[in-house]
Amino acid sequence: MSSEPETTTAKKSLPKAPGLLRSSGLVGAMTMLSRVLGLVRDMVIARYFGAGAGADAFFVAFKIPNFLRRLFAEGAFSQAFVPVLSSYREGQSVSEVKRLVDAVAGSLGLILLAVTLVAMLGSPVLTAIFAPGFLDDNVKFALTSDMLRITFPYLLLISLTAFAGGILNSYDRFAVPAFTPVLLNLAMIGAAIYLTPLMDEPVMALAWGVFIAGALQLFFQMPFLMRLGLMPRPRVDYRHEGVSRILKLMAPALFGVSVSQINLLLDTVLASFLQTGSVSWLYYSDRLSELPLGVFGIAIATVILPSLSRKHAADSVDQFAATLDWAVRAVLLIGLPAALALALLAEPLIATLFHYGEVTDRDVVMSAQSLRAYSAGLLAFMLIKVLAPGFFARQDTRTPVKIGVIAMVANMVLNLILIFPLAHAGLALATSLSAWLNGFLLWRGLRKEGAWQSQSGWPRFLIQIGVANLALALVILWLKAPVSDWLAAGGVQRATDMALLVGAGVAVYFLALAVTGVRVRHFRQR
Repeated sequence: MSSEPETTTAKKSLPKAPGLLRSSGLVGAMTMLSRVLGLVRDMVIARYFGAGAGADAFFVAFKIPNFLRRLFAEGAFSQAFVPVLSSYREGQSVSEVKRLVDAVAGSLGLILLAVTLVAMLGSPVLTAIFAPGFLDDNVKFALTSDMLRITFPYLLLISLTAFAGGILNSYDRFAVPAFTPVLLNLAMIGAAIYLTPLMDEPVMALAWGVFIAGALQLFFQMPFLMRLGLMPRPRVDYRHEGVSRILKLMAPALFGVSVSQINLLLDTVLASFLQTGSVSWLYYSDRLSELPLGVFGIAIATVILPSLSRKHAADSVDQFAATLDWAVRAVLLIGLPAALALALLAEPLIATLFHYGEVTDRDVVMSAQSLRAYSAGLLAFMLIKVLAPGFFARQDTRTPVKIGVIAMVANMVLNLILIFPLAHAGLALATSLSAWLNGFLLWRGLRKEGAWQSQSGWPRFLIQIGVANLALALVILWLKAPVSDWLAAGGVQRATDMALLVGAGVAVYFLALAVTGVRVRHFRQR
């Protein structure tokens, strides 16, 4: 799909925007590379540190700034900044766009610097808030607090990286921001291998890897901003009209699109009270469920937000609705088989990726329990990612926050209900159920407001993907070996068997889609 006619100075030198399918594929490919390296990173962490106290401490110290990054940088800020920048790009000159970028860089940077300094000084307080179960273990609590002082500046660095990525995405330069997370994984892998032997407390190497990664990611994007002529010169100006709009949109958006991240953090808080290993089991299973979510759900959401924002600015109601419908179909096409595969292959996947070094058979089984629970909500997580931009592109942040609060309360109630019979898996299941509630309410809101309108062909499409998913399930159940065989096998054997399983499943799924009449051209939106 091409961009709208270029009517402003800010757009004259830019090429036409690529189609949504092509852009989503490009972002998905880059994200796939990042996620695969992320799994390699987690395999290295599992081999060196397993699911013990040190690993639990690091995952909490990393999850706090990482959660705030998703909530603030990729959540509230990006959802507020991209629509405002897109409207400036549509209706203002290059100089006005540059003034907005400078003002946002200075204002955002000052806030983030202050938050980072306060958090580093108060790291024990943050540890007590986000992992109260560690208070009874002086060693684990102190280790987490020390690592948090090193990892928290990552929020400052990665938020500025998200700011730069938002600019690039708004100008349809999707590949660079999508590739940037690769640097995080490379830095952490390098830190685990090369810094661990140099540390008195080996797991501290991972904390330094996070800090190094934040700096690398920020500096990597700067040359591309220079090429656009939008390298910011930070200027603190909270009175700038664009900055004021962004701040007003951000306040409620903090709860909007990132509710699933709040729910995941609540899982960590409650898991800190459970037996040692619970935080790590949730982490490993969450990482696996994040693979399809990041590769496809976030890729589609990244591409459609600037497109939806431009369509809203141009008052193209029908194209806005068609784009949302396209995104929902694309999510169903990929999300359903991904969730099904995670549920059916939970133990084999965990064993193949993490059953090395310090990770025991029990760790595999326990992680698989929470992976199945997360897989039940995978499709909902993906739908939230593509439905929320339907509100933010229209600069409506109030509706998602109301829905987010409802979903978050539901998650807290479900956590308390399910943690007793199901322990850590109950926390994961509560997150999945609340995500379904969140997704349903977002869809209903868009439908009620006319922003999402069902396009033709839905009954046929649902039958087609239903048949394809049934074929996928039958193939996996036919070829899958017993769990005991996966636990007893060596790493090479597991990898070979998993490659055959995945290859057969993918081949049968897409063959079934082709037989039932699904074609790539059906997903090319022009």
